[in-house]
Amino acid sequence: MTGLRARGSLPHRLTHLTLIGVAFFSAFPIYWSVIVASQDNGAMAEVPPPMVPGGNLLANIAKVFDTAPFALALLNSLIVAGSITLSVVFFSTLAGFAFAKLRFRGRTLLLGLTVGTMMIPTQLGIIPLYMLMIKLHWTGTLYAVIAPALVNAFGVFFMTQYLSRALPTELLEAARVDGCGNWRLFWHVVAPVARPAAAVLGMLTFMTAWNDYFWPLVVLTPDDPTVQVALSALASGYVQDFSLGLAGTAVATLPLVLVFALLGKRIIGGIMQGAVKG
Repeated sequence: MTGLRARGSLPHRLTHLTLIGVAFFSAFPIYWSVIVASQDNGAMAEVPPPMVPGGNLLANIAKVFDTAPFALALLNSLIVAGSITLSVVFFSTLAGFAFAKLRFRGRTLLLGLTVGTMMIPTQLGIIPLYMLMIKLHWTGTLYAVIAPALVNAFGVFFMTQYLSRALPTELLEAARVDGCGNWRLFWHVVAPVARPAAAVLGMLTFMTAWNDYFWPLVVLTPDDPTVQVALSALASGYVQDFSLGLAGTAVATLPLVLVFALLGKRIIGGIMQGAVKG
């Protein structure tokens, strides 16, 4: 019996050691970023490099806000990422409901065309999109960053796949018997079922919009940037100040941590709910 217990405990120990190793290698870059952000730039040339945080973190963060319009950049990114996230979640859930549960002519073709747009590189549309922004007089404004991303093919495909499995057709038929139209079905039946997937999609969309760099760099001015454009300005000097850049990165990461903290419980709950159903 003792031998069986020893054999059974070995895989568990290996699993725990593997998880500890993965957690360490995943968390170490974040820890190292905090160390660099809390030191002066000269500390990076020391051998061996410092392995404990220094005392310059608050000073470096203050310098970030003095060097670049970082407060404005944070506000702009919150407006852009928040608007895009709300729009993508709403329209993707609405389109996913239509593609998954409604029957209309050309449904399969439209869904195929929507998914097919995912295979087109984003860079191919930059020039015509920029010309359109010029005609609309939106260059240099947040409208130019928000409008092209109000809905995307991945969100539509993701919600279609989720609702086709998680939303019982019998539930919709019962609601229709009670007199519900499509809009009441969406708000009172579809939306509650779609909450776990909507939380996942919302988190992914917010992260993508928050981390977007290329299009805001093209269409916005240096005086009115988003946070990623402001971070690039911190690292664009002749001599790169790594402490300054990583201090700004630490500040820019906080909203993403807050979003995950707010949506993490709902995401895990949705995963567990799917596991129980399975």
